[in-house]
Amino acid sequence: MSTLASTTTVTAEPAATAGGRHRITDWRPEDPTFWRTTGARIARRNLWVSIFAEHVGFSVWSLWSVTVLFLGPAYGIDPAGKFLLTAVPAALGAVLRLPYTLAVARFGGRNWTIVSALMLLVPAVPMAILLEPGVSYPTLMVLACLTGVGGGNFASSMANINLFFPERLKGRALGLNAGGGNLGVPAVQLVGLAVLATAGAAYPRLVPAVYLPLIVLAALASARWLDNLPDARNEPGALREAAREPHTWVMSLLYIGTFGSFIGFGFAFGQVLQLQFADRFPTPIDAAWLTFLGPLVGSLIRPVGGQLADRLGGARVTFWNFVGMAIGAGLVLYAAREESFPLYLTGFMSLFVFSGIGNGSTYKMIPAIFRARAVTEGELTGDPEAAERRARRLSGSLIGIAGAVGAFGGVLVNVAFRQSFLTSGNAEAAYVAFIGWYALCFGLTWAVYLRPGPRRLAGV
Repeated sequence: MSTLASTTTVTAEPAATAGGRHRITDWRPEDPTFWRTTGARIARRNLWVSIFAEHVGFSVWSLWSVTVLFLGPAYGIDPAGKFLLTAVPAALGAVLRLPYTLAVARFGGRNWTIVSALMLLVPAVPMAILLEPGVSYPTLMVLACLTGVGGGNFASSMANINLFFPERLKGRALGLNAGGGNLGVPAVQLVGLAVLATAGAAYPRLVPAVYLPLIVLAALASARWLDNLPDARNEPGALREAAREPHTWVMSLLYIGTFGSFIGFGFAFGQVLQLQFADRFPTPIDAAWLTFLGPLVGSLIRPVGGQLADRLGGARVTFWNFVGMAIGAGLVLYAAREESFPLYLTGFMSLFVFSGIGNGSTYKMIPAIFRARAVTEGELTGDPEAAERRARRLSGSLIGIAGAVGAFGGVLVNVAFRQSFLTSGNAEAAYVAFIGWYALCFGLTWAVYLRPGPRRLAGV
């Protein structure tokens, strides 16, 4: 996700050479000859390294989704305290998304990827040292908050890769980059499951320890194979202009419902299983083998949302997606009341599936909104090229803002679960809140983008 306009241009060498390694000085991805002979190879190399670095970042961001399963009675933390531990990484990750996006143009994509990868050591090293019974709760809160640095990596990675590909290939490249990063959530949970199955629940420090060499490898790979586009720039005033645009805040609310649900449920699912069905999941390993499934299917199905949006329209897919999420949350509520685990699991898996589809469809809506407006503006002003440039500028900024705001949905999900268990001892109030939010989202989608009328934006 990027606040950079897609019209950003740079100057560079067609290929890395001695003395000018990693510094591209002539970059023309829209030139077919340049792309075929030079650009495609360089762009693909940067993409695969970026996916790996972002994947490790997402895994570090999600460390506490599995760490809390290790925190048994010896740590003296109640369920409300554990939900708080999974909320604070989401909060810091959301806050960091905008500055991380801007950092790509300020410091260079390669340089910032190296720095952001090494910053993952800040939470991982002390977690590998300090996680043991007797550690204070404030210390755990600080450690949990620090893992939020991994949430910022997604934004800078998307901003960087956005610059390397021509318009016709951006969707696929950004989809691969996003999907590969999202897979970091189930990956870290599989690592946690492996640790629980082999070393046992007494060794939570082994989970971050597994990632220490991967973090170093991500930084080394970035230094070796990534490139800088040094003249990339942040469009002055683009964020301020986008912040005054009503569509920015509508789409941000919708993204809270999709990505916020994905990351929030990914962080909370293991805890909720243990609390909701304590008899079925008496130990952490009993819950851990299911914990990774939801984030896995939500990550893998994300491209489907984009493909459906291409065929049927982003607003239409998003509308029915939120209807499905409301039904899924209703099924989870019913299953919790009836204590039906098969229905409960079915409902929760549907929430992960729909959150993944919605991530893809809402992402596709954003440029479509401004493309539709550019057509009208171009006809009114007689300058369609200027209208198109403005549309790309605003859509890039909107994606950056919506990505940051949407990540706060992960905080809201965990806070909702925390308050529900604090007040009533179960999660029913949280499920009711989710149903209400999804109903608001599909109502908003219909009212703004689907309701027939002269102001409806065609093609969204």
